[in-house]
Amino acid sequence: MNPQHEPAPAGHHHAPAAPITTPVTASLVRGALDLEHGQYGLLPHRLPAWARAQIPDQHLGLAEARPAGVRLAFRTRATTLELDAHRTTTRYAGMADLALPEGVYDLVVDGGLTARGVLSGGDVLTLDPSTGDTSTVPGPVGTVRFTDLPDRVKDVEIWLPHTEITQLVALRSDAPLDASPGQGRRVWLHHGSSISHGSNAASPTSTWPAVAASLGGVDLVNLGFGGGALLDPFTARSMRDTPADLISVKIGISLVNVDLMRLRAFTPAVDGFLDTLREGHPGIPLLVISPLLCPLHEDTPGPLVPDSSSGTLAFRALGDPAERTAGKLTLTVIRDELARVVSRRAAQDPHLHYLDGLDLYGRGDAEDLPLPDGLHPDTATHHRIGERFAARVFGAGGPFAAAG
Repeated sequence: MNPQHEPAPAGHHHAPAAPITTPVTASLVRGALDLEHGQYGLLPHRLPAWARAQIPDQHLGLAEARPAGVRLAFRTRATTLELDAHRTTTRYAGMADLALPEGVYDLVVDGGLTARGVLSGGDVLTLDPSTGDTSTVPGPVGTVRFTDLPDRVKDVEIWLPHTEITQLVALRSDAPLDASPGQGRRVWLHHGSSISHGSNAASPTSTWPAVAASLGGVDLVNLGFGGGALLDPFTARSMRDTPADLISVKIGISLVNVDLMRLRAFTPAVDGFLDTLREGHPGIPLLVISPLLCPLHEDTPGPLVPDSSSGTLAFRALGDPAERTAGKLTLTVIRDELARVVSRRAAQDPHLHYLDGLDLYGRGDAEDLPLPDGLHPDTATHHRIGERFAARVFGAGGPFAAAG
């Protein structure tokens, strides 16, 4: 998945339906923790229903339903595939610059990115951040079509958009397809913020966790939630109960963005989160990742607000650096504290590891790949982060290196 050699876009014109319809069932879906039967079709979720009932705000509810890392996986000889799906795109009242980009479907054949496509139609959800009010303009089901696939038996994945809520309606092909038998790969369960969710990456396989998973040869379960890496206990319990061979948690930026807690609350919250993970996964590799570089918040606390005064979307931190003495969190404070907590716990937990986020994206990177909006990386930066993570974590001597 070399970002410099993009695949040809998938066909998006009207065409006769392929003759074989395969029901979209759980056996075809990878990377979701729950599947709900929605108004139009199967709706993937990245938190289970009991956890969704505990979500205290709309933003996390929307984020977990955007299927980052979720894909359909199957084996087929088909040369043409059609997926009917219904999307929900999100707009923010009075904040046109915050509209999420149009969702992209990535087609991966035998591990290689082969084509991309987009849907038309779908609902448009408008959210007023100042009041919490929402309104929806309904739209129809759309179809994404992939043609000219190689005429041989192959393993196929259709990665769903990480920026849109998606209901899976129907899957058609010109040859039978069966659920992928799997390749015995290890399952990597990752939790993080909007950067892990995919932020400004161009497509679902361009997010840094997807890049790292591809290079590391693992099956990804991505619990990156835009604005939602807040040490919520329901997220920890969901991860505790999810089968996994490798677990990582990236902690920090969301907490500072919303100015959620002080240092006194942060440290026991981290301990509690890790304790819960260890209840379900007592002996597997567990990696704690501190924040990537974000100059806005290195030494300035939150909260963070959008700022379009320059004519383009950016962000501005409202905190005062002097407030650190009162326990307000900054990224520098969080890195120091996470390193201390992991060092203390690792004395009794030899499979617990720490990775400084500055090793993935630091000051040198900010000079040649600056964050376009001051907060989120673009596609090229996602690839750099994913490649570095794969080398440091999945590579020889890394905490997720394969045995032997």
